[in-house]
Amino acid sequence: MTNKVLLLDTLPEWVVTKLQDLGCSVIVKTGVGEAEHPALLKDINPRILIVRSTKVNRAMIEAASDLSLIIRSGAGYNTIDVAAASERSIYVSNCPGKNAIAVAELAMGLMLSLDRRIPDNVFDLRQGTWNKKEYSKAKGLYGRTLAVIGTGNIGKEVILRAKAFGLHVVAYSRSLTPEGAEALGAQYAPSIIDAVRNADIVSIHLALAPELKGVINAEVLGTMKEGALFINTSRAELVDEEALIEAIKTKKLKVATDVFPKEPEQSGPFQTPLAALPQVYGTHHIGASTDQAQNAVAEETVRIVREYLQNGVVPNCVNVMEKTPARYQLSVRHKDKVGVLANILRVIRDNNINVQRMENIIFAGAQGACANIQIEQPLSQNQLDELVKSNDDIYEAVITELWG
Repeated sequence: MTNKVLLLDTLPEWVVTKLQDLGCSVIVKTGVGEAEHPALLKDINPRILIVRSTKVNRAMIEAASDLSLIIRSGAGYNTIDVAAASERSIYVSNCPGKNAIAVAELAMGLMLSLDRRIPDNVFDLRQGTWNKKEYSKAKGLYGRTLAVIGTGNIGKEVILRAKAFGLHVVAYSRSLTPEGAEALGAQYAPSIIDAVRNADIVSIHLALAPELKGVINAEVLGTMKEGALFINTSRAELVDEEALIEAIKTKKLKVATDVFPKEPEQSGPFQTPLAALPQVYGTHHIGASTDQAQNAVAEETVRIVREYLQNGVVPNCVNVMEKTPARYQLSVRHKDKVGVLANILRVIRDNNINVQRMENIIFAGAQGACANIQIEQPLSQNQLDELVKSNDDIYEAVITELWG
């Protein structure tokens, strides 16, 4: 099979060379309109699809019959229809943590910008206005309290830099424990509300999950201190935009955001109520856009392709079940010979039992092996005895219940 790889977004030029060195036929199609993507996928029919910002929908996934791996060259994967990919047995992978430092650097820059009003300084000076008296008004960051919401790769990098600035950090994450917070040098908060209540600055670093849409709501924003700084370099969908606009007006929050609802895919006109407010500094979703971050993500993308083609393993796969619906495991110790596994699977099939996961472990010397096969229903003792008797190369077959 030709390992055809389709790139729909721009990556460093050396990525194509490295993919070609892996034996891939690489097709680069950037700037193609969203409506044309399904036809493009059908025509090219790649085995591997690589994207950065391009959305991958069901129509695209169903258009390419040979497609077996989708890689998002970035941390999030909410732009990919993972459910549709899973239905067609297509791996979905991403590159988590590779842009964490870049996003953390932007978050710190936005904090400083809000406190010192750096963009307004620059704008006035370019307009020929000198206003040192006005722009000398700043509280400073040292000694103030920063609430970090989300302590994944990016959140941890923000905490590290915030500590260097002398900020007191309060941290919340669904998986964070008091011990984990202590290890990060942060104060543990049991909820978002508890984290933001006494914070001078709030910085959002949550991954977008369906249950987290709008999690920064009117209650959270209403709990924040008047005049607090609010930073979002994560996802626009995490924040209730109407509630945020109201909080800016009523609580005088100062906001810096790198993300907006309905961001355009191409450069051009863009109007949004949030960015129009004078208390808001907006950047153009550039958090991960440093040369260092892009090269690190590109290297990880190539590594994923390499591991998949050479070892059949997909690093960072986001759509493989950690725990299958199987309730039982059939373990068969056998000689490492042709036909043994086929015989075992035939017996399972003849008993109308579905296999959920299987692994064949080969022992040193390649003489013996053990097949561990997770199945939905158990074989009876009589069926196990018959399995052993059916092939002289089988030593033993036992059933283990995986869960009650």
